[in-house]
Amino acid sequence: MILGFAEDYPKIIVNMKHELILTRARTDLNAVLQTQRQVGEARIYENVKITISKLEWVMPYVQLSNESKICLLRQIDKPIAMSFRSWELYEYPTLPISTRHVWTVKTSNQLEKPRFVILGFQTDRKAIRENDASLFDHCNLTNVKLFLNSQYYPYNNLNINVAQSQYAALYDMYVNFQRGYYGKTPKPMFDKRKFIECPLVVIDCSKQNESLKNAPVDVRLEFESSANLPANTSAYCLILHDRIVEYNAVSGDVKKLV
Repeated sequence: MILGFAEDYPKIIVNMKHELILTRARTDLNAVLQTQRQVGEARIYENVKITISKLEWVMPYVQLSNESKICLLRQIDKPIAMSFRSWELYEYPTLPISTRHVWTVKTSNQLEKPRFVILGFQTDRKAIRENDASLFDHCNLTNVKLFLNSQYYPYNNLNINVAQSQYAALYDMYVNFQRGYYGKTPKPMFDKRKFIECPLVVIDCSKQNESLKNAPVDVRLEFESSANLPANTSAYCLILHDRIVEYNAVSGDVKKLV
């Protein structure tokens, strides 16, 4: 589920039009995995195009009795606040070839402070026919730190060494995401052996010093590796942060609170 409000806002949304906007990439290569086929003496790729012919969006629709409508009309004459956790993705297209890098991801306000940050790396996977674009690479990571101004997460160094199979802390962070975000017993999709084939760094920063200051929050990532990052390596940062919007059911106006 990538629509944060659908997960976190259990109430009905009154008199508001819903639109689902899908933005497609310029190429379909990231959605397919191909191998070359022999044609005479040459080996070629088959031309593939993905066409969406039908799209269904299932959404419950609530119809009220006359008595309930009267009660509802008394409530919608004032703005209604919706609070939920939003998902926002950032990309660093090509990382420099080095063993240490600092990535200043964004600056947010106090109302949209990150609660979870998920970091992943891909080497030679974008628009490469024979490489699976749904997987990630470990890139010989040794440590990752998330900074929210002067606060940093996790507190201890990860001390990752993939060659020596020392990545238990990384896997534990991945497993505990379900407990921290959904509040349920973790049931991870990958076991520890499968996880390192598509590793993600999941940082829980939900426990913060909730300062009353209205100062901006600088989101910065620092990561290190035991060897230079390979060429054509991209980094992806998914930030799960708080968001509050306010809508007026009568006028149809929607605005984000900052």
